[in-house]
Amino acid sequence: MTDERPVSGEEVTDSAQESATDAPPAAGAPEGGDQATVSVEESGAEAPPAGDDRPEPDLQTKIDELTADLQRLQAEYVNYKRRVERDRELVSQNATYKVLAPIVDVLDTIDRAREHGEVEGGFKAVADQLERIVTNLGLTKFGEPGEPFDPTVHEALSHMGTDAGVKETTVKVLAKAGYRIGDRVVRAAQVLVVDPE
Repeated sequence: MTDERPVSGEEVTDSAQESATDAPPAAGAPEGGDQATVSVEESGAEAPPAGDDRPEPDLQTKIDELTADLQRLQAEYVNYKRRVERDRELVSQNATYKVLAPIVDVLDTIDRAREHGEVEGGFKAVADQLERIVTNLGLTKFGEPGEPFDPTVHEALSHMGTDAGVKETTVKVLAKAGYRIGDRVVRAAQVLVVDPE
């Protein structure tokens, strides 16, 4: 006959503890001691390095290198900007040269008409307006009798002998005026010259 005594709370707790103690350890858990404590070697994880022995880069050297790079880029940009402006100006001068070079002959005709007193009335207004337009575009006239002969801007058509009043080869007669745009000669002045004695 079994003993049917009521089981108290303390007895149930004692038996649960005994069964927990008798249970085998979990797989992978260390035997004996605290199960929560696992060493780094046992886990297979690498321990963090004690300290980075590599030297830190020199900050001032890096700043100097970046500053030098920035200055070089700035200089290259300034040079590029100057080159573009110079090229743009050259293209503009070439276009102006191509347009105005044929007009030089028209200006010669106007000069001849003026010499003969034929520039009057409406034709005079047209001639004056044309001369103003080409002057505003940069075309300038040069060449005067009495100025020293310069082969870079004068074309000598003939020598008229010698003249005691000059100390160097000099323009005696201006056959056709010269024209230039800036420093560029569109047409050299056609002249007759005299030499010193």
